[in-house]
Amino acid sequence: MRAWDEADAVIRRGAERRAAERDETIRELDEEGIDLDPASPATHRHGDVQLPGDHAHPHPHSGPCERPVVGIGGAGAVGTALGVALDRAGWPVGAVASRDPARRERFRELVPGARGFAEANALVDDVELVILAVPDDVVAPVAAALRLYAGQAMVHTSGLLGAEVLAPAMAAGTQAGAFHPLVAFADLDRALAALRGATIAIEGDEELAAHLAEMAEAIGAVPVRLAPGSKAAYHAAAVLSAGGVVALLDTIREIAGVVGLDEPGALRIYLPLLEQTVANARALGVAAALTGPATRGDAGTLAAHLEALTAGAPDTLPVYRALLERSVRVASDRGALSPEAAERLRTALAGNP
Repeated sequence: MRAWDEADAVIRRGAERRAAERDETIRELDEEGIDLDPASPATHRHGDVQLPGDHAHPHPHSGPCERPVVGIGGAGAVGTALGVALDRAGWPVGAVASRDPARRERFRELVPGARGFAEANALVDDVELVILAVPDDVVAPVAAALRLYAGQAMVHTSGLLGAEVLAPAMAAGTQAGAFHPLVAFADLDRALAALRGATIAIEGDEELAAHLAEMAEAIGAVPVRLAPGSKAAYHAAAVLSAGGVVALLDTIREIAGVVGLDEPGALRIYLPLLEQTVANARALGVAAALTGPATRGDAGTLAAHLEALTAGAPDTLPVYRALLERSVRVASDRGALSPEAAERLRTALAGNP
């Protein structure tokens, strides 16, 4: 980013000296009770634009080899976890923006020194790098409401969207990118622990990507750059790895209810098996970790399952069928099933007990 370039240091020092002299003059006039640019009490001015709020405009500029001042747009699970992680890693987190006062104050309690704003457009006066940690569907409208200054950069945390969605906020000398942690942000402490060793997909030109990689490594994560055009598929796999597993667990919970198990009981019985399967996949590979009737050609077992689910948990039938059809394919591909056995299994899955 230009704000970190050695060449800009001299320009910045001159600008800061002039700003200090101007501020001193304004202070002296204030002491005399003279207001050169009055505005209503509920507003402040930036140049010719009158904006809501009542705060100064430091327009911070980090020096050469210094880390940029970061601002987080969004104080939800992702924004708060990143703010805390960066702060603990020694990156200056200067501000947070959230329309939810409770979230905003919680963020400020966890990240001392961060200023809080209701609107994301207030961040650009306080920081050099804006991280938009907001839902995918609102990244574009939030970016459209912002205007960066030369030397600033903005990234979003979406696993799906490209950096081009931030184009409305860009100006000469600004940069856009993406910073997507592959972490389940269901709980703050667990998310912070999971960031260590997690993959973070970064996007941006070479200069910005280098800074984002440094930021990822600072919080203990592993930065990766995706091939152009691959982000949607990357994100689809991520969704199945997190939300897809939860959907599977919910299906298991519903089926276990037919047996008379409540959710804690179902998790106590079936989670160890799931964890063992994941461990096997890590150690042996995905195909080798597959066990069960699909590897043995037990068509009668599948038919019995379908009969039980039809009677007790009919809403789970599409999930069961889809997963077992995939299991038959995996078993066939690894050579565990003859073509005839695979066909018997598919016929059983297609039946209507």
